[in-house]
Amino acid sequence: MTTVNHSELEPDGESAEVYSERRNRRIRTVAWVVIVTLLVTGGGASAFALLFG
Repeated sequence: MTTVNHSELEPDGESAEVYSERRNRRIRTVAWVVIVTLLVTGGGASAFALLFG
């Protein structure tokens, strides 16, 4: 009997490792973009103060 992966989001075998590496790199990139954006905008508080203040 063969093992079947029913999840479309989790590839089997060697491709899973490549997928995981790409996913981790993308998550780190998004996290750094969010951190820099929050620092530049003052955590969002100053943006809301300017818009609704």
